[in-house]
Amino acid sequence: MRRAYKFRLRPTSKQADALTACVEDHRQLYNAALQERRDAYRAAGVSIRYGEQSAQLKDIRRADPDQGRWSFSSQQATLRRLDKAFAAFFRRVRTGQAPGYPRFKGVGWFDTVEWPKDRDGCRWDSTPDSGQTRVYLQGVGHVRVHAHRTVEGAVKTISVKREGRRWFVVLSCDEVPAKRLPETGSAVGVDVGVASFLMTSDGAQIPNPHHGRRNAGRLAAAQRDLARKKRGSNRRRKARERVAAHHARVRRQRLDHAHKTALWLVRHHDVIAHEDLRIANMTRSASGTVEKPGVHVTQKSGLNRSILDAGWGVFLNVLHAKAESAGRVVVAVNPANTSRTCPECGHCARENRVTQAGFACVSCGFAAHADVVGATNVLRAGLVLLSA
Repeated sequence: MRRAYKFRLRPTSKQADALTACVEDHRQLYNAALQERRDAYRAAGVSIRYGEQSAQLKDIRRADPDQGRWSFSSQQATLRRLDKAFAAFFRRVRTGQAPGYPRFKGVGWFDTVEWPKDRDGCRWDSTPDSGQTRVYLQGVGHVRVHAHRTVEGAVKTISVKREGRRWFVVLSCDEVPAKRLPETGSAVGVDVGVASFLMTSDGAQIPNPHHGRRNAGRLAAAQRDLARKKRGSNRRRKARERVAAHHARVRRQRLDHAHKTALWLVRHHDVIAHEDLRIANMTRSASGTVEKPGVHVTQKSGLNRSILDAGWGVFLNVLHAKAESAGRVVVAVNPANTSRTCPECGHCARENRVTQAGFACVSCGFAAHADVVGATNVLRAGLVLLSA
């Protein structure tokens, strides 16, 4: 199987400056290639493709020493990135979606450089005898890596990513052996929510940590401080970095919680069924238009904020990845009426859902926690799909 490993880089001050220059030069290359495509189409109706732009790299590197010091392969990867953006644009045009023409990347909107092949302008763990893990990057040198786990499989691509003031290396590895866990003979249904993060069909509950809500005060203070700073000043730049650091901290907390919860499920259950949620649709704004204004806009915006704060999408992605590695089965089922259907008699009615947490069947009188009922119905639907 294929797996990605993400490690913190520990560059020296000179290496950090070189990494910043590397990202900036690749950003300028991306923008220049985009400008060339736009000008060619506007002037002559000609579409320029990746092969033509890649053939110009030798001349660019010869004429521009700044571009010449970086890996040729990494610059090709940047041009492929632009080519993929155009391919996605044309695909959306053909399918009638909002086209979304590729945009120029401003400072702070281009933070990743990829080396598409190990030992081609980059080298992973190039000095293993020193007792420290390092990665070699052309134009930067041997950068120390905080490798907190063992890398398995064959390293295929190496990427460097900037997150605020931090630098990370991301390794994409092939032929990673799957570590199958012993079978437990257990199957479970999962109902995610806002009041509690997760409820299982056997009654286990994971509380909602509310990472965003708990950090909202400090984030609001940092944003107010940012609003008072003069645009273009160093103080505004530092204030903007503090705001980004608060967002990054919440993102790391949310991801950590998702990993721990998913690992707990995978270790204790062979089959895991969950709702096939359309989170983008669920968090769509209710404001409406001037002609048809929305209703309950404030309540809906608060619900949207709580759903996004819970991080259901992150959790489900992590759950599927861990289940694949452990040899578990994860099945997504249609969530329609799972919390309104009685698990005893099968009667489905809106009146069955008494309150947020209360379920009482109006037909047979069965009563239980509404989230447990939803998780039970999700499990049954999942087992039906697996047996079909």
